[in-house]
Order: sequence, then structure tokens, then C-alpha cells
Amino acid sequence: MTQDGSSPDQASGTVHPGPSRPGADELVQLVDPHGVRHPHGHYDDLVADVDGPALRKLYEDMVVVRRIDAEATALQRQGELALWPPLLGQEAAQIGSGRALRADDFVFSSYRENAVAYCRGVDLADLLRVWRGNASSGWDPYTVNMATPQVIIGAQTLHATGYAMGILNDGADAVAVTYFGDGATSQGDVNEAMVFAASYQAPVVFFCQNNHWAISEPVGLQAHVPIARRAPGFGIPSVRVDGNDVLACLAVTREALARARSGGGPTFIEAVTYRMGPHTTADDPTRYRDANELEDWAARDPLARLATLLDSLGLLDADYTDSVKAKADAVAAELREGCLSMPEPAPSDVFRHVYSEPNSWLDRQQDHYERYLTSFAQAPQEGSR
Repeated sequence: MTQDGSSPDQASGTVHPGPSRPGADELVQLVDPHGVRHPHGHYDDLVADVDGPALRKLYEDMVVVRRIDAEATALQRQGELALWPPLLGQEAAQIGSGRALRADDFVFSSYRENAVAYCRGVDLADLLRVWRGNASSGWDPYTVNMATPQVIIGAQTLHATGYAMGILNDGADAVAVTYFGDGATSQGDVNEAMVFAASYQAPVVFFCQNNHWAISEPVGLQAHVPIARRAPGFGIPSVRVDGNDVLACLAVTREALARARSGGGPTFIEAVTYRMGPHTTADDPTRYRDANELEDWAARDPLARLATLLDSLGLLDADYTDSVKAKADAVAAELREGCLSMPEPAPSDVFRHVYSEPNSWLDRQQDHYERYLTSFAQAPQEGSR
């Protein structure tokens, strides 16, 4: 069957149950867009522990991060943030993969993986710190084993591969996981990262969220074949997964992590999903995207399909949905309070954390900047004569 029951195309691919086949075009799917759970001969064992309460927790996570996303978008529209990169529609890809990770794994993400950051335990206000212009970086990476978001497209894949090579040298069994979008796969950094990862069999998982748009360019412009086909050319096994199916994303990520921990080297995951919102709040997708396309993908909403599955299992009663909504509202309120109560940074704070240790070159720049700012206080005020 296809992901939505329609004819297959390059973007959505076909769905066939059965063992993972490296380099294959098929989408792994365990829950279809109608909320129907389908057995899978290979991946069912990897999610055998996901019972009713665990399914409910995945649903709660997705509802909460969608609420976080909506609240942050509202804060930007109200002038409290300079910019925000929405993740609307990509909750399943991020929660499914994020919940597969161990605490000692290390994440290297782009700027859109706020749901992964939520899974890692990043403080809510820290999600907004950079976008409010309050700091150059959001959090201490070593407290949550997640690097702060990388804005340079694809650069984080090199960081992840380098970290994974360090894991090898340490003889540990942690894994580095890097997130990036379909557009990043055209960057040299991503391809260089895969060369090194394959050469050294580094324990790294490349998690590509194919959300169909690299800002205003459709994925078909840069990828005439499924993106997952590229990785085998580097000697890296790959898998395509329905990125709107949280259970399937959990399963394929667990498999990739297990392969990396056991010395099997890197894996490339292409999670086929859809960005239902703008690239950032500075973008207007109505200028380049067909409204019908958005409508088609809205029908595959990752939250709606899991809600339908839970309902069919008798796990979506009013008390539960009320408690999930209450938690989402409480998290959103905490996010807003954390944003509005951030202390204003001092002008010279821009020089902090540029290097791990002070140096004369930076000290000189800071001195010049502080004297420049002081000059305003010393200048004659208008009307003072």
C-alpha cells in the first residue's frame, strides 16, 4: 500500500512490509495515515515493548511539542523573538527518533529539532534564548548531550562524525546522531561527513528529515531519486521511513543505534515527512507552495493518526486528553514566562564564550567596543546648551 492509499510517487514512495533492505526506496510504515497498525515482519520486534502507556506517552510528547511550537511562533509574532523555525508536521520524526536515544548518546542538530531538544531535557527558556537575541548559544551541550543548534546548513554532520570517531577512540558504545533536512544533502559538508563515517565505520546515525522543501525549493529539484539512495554510494546502509509515523521512526532509529553500538558503523535514515508551516517565521510559503499539497499532507497529520490508533484501542478517553492538554498548556505557560523574564544581556556579553580561553586579540576588540559605547554617554546631549 502507499502511505496515503494513493499512487506512489518519488516523494512519498511505496510501502512494503518486510525486512529492511539497505538502499531500497520503500517506506517503513507501522501505522498508516488512517491510524491502522500494520504488522511488519522485521520492525515489530524493535517496538514490541511499546504498549498502551508507551503509545500514550509518545502522543503526549507530540502534543506538547506542537504546543511549544505554536507558543514560540506566537511569541515571535508578538515581537518577543526575532525569528522562529517551526516544526509543525515533523513531530513524529523528531519524537520517534529522539525517544530512541540513550542518555549518553550525543545529538548534533540543525535549528528545527526543538522536539528532539525537548526529549533531551533542554530547559524550555533555553530553546528561545538565541532567537530572542539573549545569548549566542542556548545551553551547555554537556548537560544534556546535545550540541546547540547549527545554523550553517549541514555543518553539524561533520561535528557528529568527528564526535563518533572520538567515541571509537574511547572504546565507548555511545552513538552520535545528527539531524538535517533534505536541502542539506546537497551541501559538501554532509557528503564529506559520510565519507569519513564510512571510512572509519564511525558510530553515527545520519537522520535526514525530508520535509519536501529547502526553503522555497522542492526536494525534487535537487533529488531526482530518493535521498536515501545516496548513502549506499558511500558504503552506508540506508532506510526510508514514514516520517509521520512515530512508531516506525522509533523502530528504525533503534535499529540504527543498535548497529552503531555493536560496531556496525553508520546508518542513514530518510524520514519522509512534511513541513506544514513556513521555513521560518520570516518566510511566506504561500508564494511558492500549492495549497493543495499542504491539504494532502495535513490529511497525514502525525498526531491525528496516533490519536486514531489510541482511540481504536480504547486509550483516548476524555480524562486522558484533558490531562494532555493541561500539560501542554502548562509547558507553554512556562515557555512564555521563561522568555519574558530573561534578563537583558550586557552589551559586552557578545564577547563571552567566543573562545574557551581569553586572548589579547579579542580583549582588544572588547576594549574598543566598550570605549565606543562610553562615547555616547560622554557626548553632549541635544538641547543641553
